[in-house]
Amino acid sequence: MTASTDMNYLPDDIDRALLVGRVWRASGGHEGPSVVAVRNGEVFDITSSASTTADLFERDDAVDVARNAPGEHLGSAAQLVAASLANDAAANVRLLAPCDVQPIKACGVTFAVSLIERVIEEQAGGDPAKAEEVRETIATVIGTDLSKVKPGSEAAARLKAELERRGAWSQYMEVGIGPDAEVFSKSQAMSSVGFGADVGLLAASTWNNPEPEIVLAVNSRATIVGATLGNDVNLRDIEGRSALLLGKCKDNNGSCAIGPFVRLFDGDFTLDSVRRASVALRVEGADDGFLLEGVSHMSEISRDPADLVAQTCGKHHQYPDGFMLFLGTMFSPIKDRDTKGGGFTHHLGDVVTISTPQLGALRNTVQLSTQITPWTFGVRALYANLAARGLLA
Repeated sequence: MTASTDMNYLPDDIDRALLVGRVWRASGGHEGPSVVAVRNGEVFDITSSASTTADLFERDDAVDVARNAPGEHLGSAAQLVAASLANDAAANVRLLAPCDVQPIKACGVTFAVSLIERVIEEQAGGDPAKAEEVRETIATVIGTDLSKVKPGSEAAARLKAELERRGAWSQYMEVGIGPDAEVFSKSQAMSSVGFGADVGLLAASTWNNPEPEIVLAVNSRATIVGATLGNDVNLRDIEGRSALLLGKCKDNNGSCAIGPFVRLFDGDFTLDSVRRASVALRVEGADDGFLLEGVSHMSEISRDPADLVAQTCGKHHQYPDGFMLFLGTMFSPIKDRDTKGGGFTHHLGDVVTISTPQLGALRNTVQLSTQITPWTFGVRALYANLAARGLLA
């Protein structure tokens, strides 16, 4: 994919990709959120068959509904994407995040590179000026390629014992190579922003970055029904001061972006497609011309996506509305931006694009959480709106 000015934000195989999502309709007696399906690149409102994506994902015939349910034609997916890029709240139809009442969960330190960066944040106490020195020290102390260590294995236990002996063990190491994955609540149901929207940073943060991830759509039976893209916006300085500040870092206005669509699993796209995916990150600075690009590979994940789902949902924890699951970031940008050795941090106005050929691209602009559109449309508002439109059984 090329620069964001001429990027195709839809899957490369849009002619056969089975996509579902949500849009906001602002006119024609349909004011409110609607569930849509993309068929051969064309968008259809199927809310009369599934009033929420959570309802659709629960159905055993979800693929058939998405493919064949009657619905009003809303134009092409390319037209919808173009309209959503304008981030115009008054647009007749614009993209929303493709999930609704599902809780949004996330897994941390599931890749070796992000594990090392979390340890660096911890050891640097959230100070980016110390990051490079700490990075070199950690590389010397660990002395092994963590990507080769299977979490929970005997080899991992031996490494833990050795690092404890050296006084180098970390809480991030525990969830990175120990038996238990880190799974946390990223964001509230209905709070995610979608394609084209602003993402938010806390004004107090001066060291932060995007976290490009694949996000699984999972129903209440822990069945993975599809996948999409996400930006798990990260505040490195605040979390680096204390892991107990994770909630403050992760759940803020606009801090979770998901989209553009969920691609349902069918004969052309499966969980193995996710396992083989490569995810690209592009950050374009609006004020300084800065450009950051990188590509990471899901094949390097330390825990299989199915295992992460099982650690999230089962006899120990149920999700009756299903859930969305971020699989963890595979890319921690360290390219210097403002000062030599200072690494990367966002500037306001940065355009972040996360892409992979079979899912398309998620594009958002970075602003402050206090200055972007407040989140006011929650679960109660959703069901009141659907009831008023006669869309609840």
